[in-house]
Amino acid sequence: MKFVSNSTPLIALSKINRLNILESLCGTVLIPEEVYDEVVTRGGFLFGADDVGCASWISVVPVQNKTAVDALYLLIDRGEAEAIVLAKEEDAFLIIDDKEGRNAALAVNLQITGTIGILLMAAEGGHLNFREDFRALREAGFRISEKEYQKILDLSGF
Repeated sequence: MKFVSNSTPLIALSKINRLNILESLCGTVLIPEEVYDEVVTRGGFLFGADDVGCASWISVVPVQNKTAVDALYLLIDRGEAEAIVLAKEEDAFLIIDDKEGRNAALAVNLQITGTIGILLMAAEGGHLNFREDFRALREAGFRISEKEYQKILDLSGF
């Protein structure tokens, strides 16, 4: 299975020093040019800029269907639009957190997960302690309500 990531999961996982979990779980991760630009080129001050820029297992792939990107860009940000179109073109699993982006991805029948889903998969594989890393993610500024945070902890089984 191929994986495409949007910017937010890359940045969030970098903030808690867990970007390498993507390589362990996914092997090569594809990102569109706009995501690379958001995180590395224009986002050089962001967490993850150096990590993403140096990761040999992250591959920058240009999107072919620019018309589809432009249409989605009317509804969501350009990085999300390119990630969705690239995931569709590559028949890949999409890693995305933004609610509008997730809804757009589901509307075109993509399989999706987010940063929390990646942490859960890694915990199931014994790669990390879910409770500790989920707490660290939240403390690093990942936006999630207290109610949702507790619900995920309760349902996770970890």
